[in-house]
Amino acid sequence: MKTKNLNRSCLALAVSLAIGSATVNAQETTTENDVTATESSTTSGLGFERIVVTGAVSRNQSVMQSSVSVSTLTFEDIDVTSPRSTAEIFRMLPGVRSESTGGEGNANIAVRGLPVAAGGAKFLTLQEDGLPVLQFGDIAFGNADIFVRADSTMARLDVIRGGSASTAASNSPGGIINFISKTGEHQGGSIAVTSGINYDQFRTDFEFGGDINNDMRFHFGGFVRQGEGVRDPGYQGERGYQIKANVTKEFNTGYVRVYAKHLNDRAASYMPMPMYSDGSSVPGYDAQKDTLQSVYLSQTVRLNGDNQISRGDVRDGMNPKVDSFGVEAQFDLDENWTLDNRFRISDISGNFITLFPAEVGNAQDIANSITGDNATLTYAVGPQAGQEYTEADAMRIHTFDVEINDFGSIVNDLKLARSFGDVDVTFGYYMADQTISMSWLWNSYLMALKGDNAELLNVNAADGTAFSEQGQLAYGVPFWGNCCQRNYDTQYSTKAPYINVGWASGDWSLDASVRRDNGKATGTYAGASQSSRDMNNDGVISQIEQSVSGIDLANPQLVNYSWGYNSYSAGANYQFNRDWAMFGRISKGARANADRLLFGKVNADGSVAREDAIDEVKQYEIGSKSRHGNLNLFATLFFAETDEQNFEATTQLFFDRVYKAKGIELESSYRIGDFDFRGSVTFTDAEISSDALNPDVVGNTPRRQADMIYNLLARYTMDNAQIGVSLVGTTDSYAQDNNDLKFSGYTQINAFANYELAENLTLSLNVNNLFDTIGITEAEQGSVPDNGIITARTINGRTASLGLRYQF
Repeated sequence: MKTKNLNRSCLALAVSLAIGSATVNAQETTTENDVTATESSTTSGLGFERIVVTGAVSRNQSVMQSSVSVSTLTFEDIDVTSPRSTAEIFRMLPGVRSESTGGEGNANIAVRGLPVAAGGAKFLTLQEDGLPVLQFGDIAFGNADIFVRADSTMARLDVIRGGSASTAASNSPGGIINFISKTGEHQGGSIAVTSGINYDQFRTDFEFGGDINNDMRFHFGGFVRQGEGVRDPGYQGERGYQIKANVTKEFNTGYVRVYAKHLNDRAASYMPMPMYSDGSSVPGYDAQKDTLQSVYLSQTVRLNGDNQISRGDVRDGMNPKVDSFGVEAQFDLDENWTLDNRFRISDISGNFITLFPAEVGNAQDIANSITGDNATLTYAVGPQAGQEYTEADAMRIHTFDVEINDFGSIVNDLKLARSFGDVDVTFGYYMADQTISMSWLWNSYLMALKGDNAELLNVNAADGTAFSEQGQLAYGVPFWGNCCQRNYDTQYSTKAPYINVGWASGDWSLDASVRRDNGKATGTYAGASQSSRDMNNDGVISQIEQSVSGIDLANPQLVNYSWGYNSYSAGANYQFNRDWAMFGRISKGARANADRLLFGKVNADGSVAREDAIDEVKQYEIGSKSRHGNLNLFATLFFAETDEQNFEATTQLFFDRVYKAKGIELESSYRIGDFDFRGSVTFTDAEISSDALNPDVVGNTPRRQADMIYNLLARYTMDNAQIGVSLVGTTDSYAQDNNDLKFSGYTQINAFANYELAENLTLSLNVNNLFDTIGITEAEQGSVPDNGIITARTINGRTASLGLRYQF
């Protein structure tokens, strides 16, 4: 009973991961049929002998034999890290910087010094079972991680880092993170419940699978949760569920699998919050535990994308609604041919609505800027409604209110492969259609600077004229020039043929791949128009109803452009002996830009300049894999040059830059007796090498790029218990590209323990941020303002959860 049942312990997220499967890239088979060598990370270190099957390597090879940087996260690895969201899982990946302070989604994710100029995962693709969640990982207010959830139906997480991903999938030159689902290979299932101890959350995960008959099997499962969440918004900030299912039919020469997913989840999105530049809290607002959300601002009235009066529910937060259906098939044919095809159609919609502090400052100064001198401030709601607001500071709040009308997609990836002696060749054709249809419907409010259900404030001019209603300052965002009432209705089509060639002989293995991406963007977009409108239907046009922001539906702008780019990757590996190999790789990849080009980069006829349509990345890698007894070491030197165009919604700024980054990535594991250690450290030297729009930043370090990021997990296994700790850390980094405001480095320590109460029944305790460490990940300001208050996102304070899991 020492390890069999301990390995079934309850994760805080109740994520169950299969131990020791092959590392499989997004373009290859994800079933356990692909595994020709299995091993547990707890007994075999970094898994150098497991088989790698990727779109960049045609021949099945072990990690030791290949020239690809790959990782697999197992159940035990994730269990020790005590994650509170899917994005927090990524922090344990070598070379990956995951800023997970936005909540369940909306994380910023980067690999090996590639930039995050405006948020999201621009150069990284998130996939489920080998196909992308979305075609673009940085859609404004629609990052891919919002639409994927880790639960007990997931078998493992497979990751490719660096240039080999350039030809393995479209729009992914930096890497691929692939969520692999269980398929009923093993009869049985599990039920797990998790409850917060010092925060309000209750979650149930379930899964079950097995044989239907001799040649058919199934698996289904999901989760349901509810609660306030790790930060208390004043209402139930988390509520939702996911259901996934698949059925596999085996044939003598292959298999066919059908699968489906339904996701309808709601989770609060945490925006930058008021704090001092060292991360310490301002009076009345705990930066580690409080949130901008308030019970006093749960609904907002605005004009929708059709200029009709409508209501938005702030309690929806990030609300992905996903219905997807897919089919995958793989068959071995005559004459050493293999056919592999994957298809998925997804219906995706939802909402993204949260509160953003556009201005934090002296309350009287903000009021005067709205009405003129001698303005008065009173509480608009709550027990003090009508009373004078006497606190020093206040917040001008913008509602980031976005209706995701349609993010649906159709994806198909076809591969035909054949072996010619020592040479393997794969021919592929990838096709995808991605819709981006959404409406930005933002409003303005005035709120007390307070973290526990902050009250809305009313502003009156000196003559008594009301410049707000129930704390609402405007239908729109005049503080930002009414920039952000927008409507997109666009379609992006991608077609990509590719070819991979692999050769192995003796101690040498070589591979090369080429991919050609061709795309077409069509549709329309429209900006804001101002008009007077009786929004509350009282027959009177009030002060804030005199200029209401709506969509300029009469003057839509055309989108009609194409793009195309070539990607290539070539690598070589030489194995000196069983315990040491070295590899090298050269790659060039790119990704197409989508909605962030609109409102600034699209010409009147709908065309876009080629240099704006795509971002190119060149990468060089050389690495070593070695074993020294119980010590495993994977070391990679890397260099990347990135040519990027981007747009940031919060600053309304475009970027046109070249970035350069070089560094070394070290991943290691060590096992001695019942102790197991695994970790990585990445050193990066990055700079902005050119900037067409702001030459003053040339030579500076890119925003939020630390010289070093690191992680470590350690665990100790006993007869019927297991304990472990993990740490995630970073050195100093700059808030913005002007390199003035600097964040201090930090190390976050998490802890877990589990105990086997009975056979297959395990109780676990998880503590995230054990020592209540302060760690800022991003800020809107590049310099400290006069009042010393910045708006930033910091890691959550200490949270503890208790879980119970039964395996059957």
